[in-house]
Amino acid sequence: MNLYISNSLCLLHDNGLHHPETAERVSRIKDQLICAQMFDWFAHHESRAATNDEIALVHHPKLIDELEAKVPKSGVVEIAEDVNLCPDSIQAAKYAVGAVLDGIDAVDSGDFKRVFCNVRPPGHHAEYDEAQGFCFFNNVAIGAAYAIEKYGYKRVAIIDFDVHHGNGTESYARKQPKVWFGSSFEFPLYPFTEPKSDIDNMVKLPLEKYSNGEVFRQAWSDTGLPALEKFKPELILISAGFDGHALDPMGNLQLHEFDFAWITAEIGKIADQHSGGKIVSVLEGGYDLGALSVSAREHIRTLFELD
Repeated sequence: MNLYISNSLCLLHDNGLHHPETAERVSRIKDQLICAQMFDWFAHHESRAATNDEIALVHHPKLIDELEAKVPKSGVVEIAEDVNLCPDSIQAAKYAVGAVLDGIDAVDSGDFKRVFCNVRPPGHHAEYDEAQGFCFFNNVAIGAAYAIEKYGYKRVAIIDFDVHHGNGTESYARKQPKVWFGSSFEFPLYPFTEPKSDIDNMVKLPLEKYSNGEVFRQAWSDTGLPALEKFKPELILISAGFDGHALDPMGNLQLHEFDFAWITAEIGKIADQHSGGKIVSVLEGGYDLGALSVSAREHIRTLFELD
């Protein structure tokens, strides 16, 4: 069985007018799944909200307190570059984290094999004590920490194919040797982190501007996937960003929906070999609504093995 997790409260986070990260991103993915007559092919779940203690598995408690103190009574306020708050933002972020934790519970129970979390705001730029790049809390890193803390996993892999490198996830991997982090991303591009891997539990795959699907696949086939296989993950988490699509305005990679299907299938083969198939995938970027929705559709179709 496969599981789709979302929560309508994630739609309440508002970045203000003309901002690329909108509630419509989540809605369009759901609509695309319905139009493709896929939405009834898997189970559905409304996520819970993560607790402050669960968020503090990765983040300094003062970050939670500071964000909650800055929540406006109305309107939208900018609290840092590319970080905006509205009255419902932190509530939405806690339900986004909660979706990932529910996904971990679901696959660990054995009731479900694969999970997709259609949630926002995204998370992979959020650092230990700082919200960054549209992100308040690092959804996928908290999921990894939760799996290690609650269930005793010793080898948790995080794969990130967003066009932007997950700097917050990297920071967590540097502190937690039980996590392996593999990331492909356009470079140079925000957040402009060091493109070379310098620790054993991390592989970085920087891609030049205008790299196409062939280059993307070669990088993962030559370096990323062999390293993931060597790690022998007990659980795989995916930061599923679709802003590497050729139509996306936030980057310059030339990927297409079938490239995201390919990497998903390759990850699935390794999951079947080492982790009993267990994968929890979490939405990150993707800002052209048409490209996002079809890319997510093909990712979910492949993740859930619906062909």
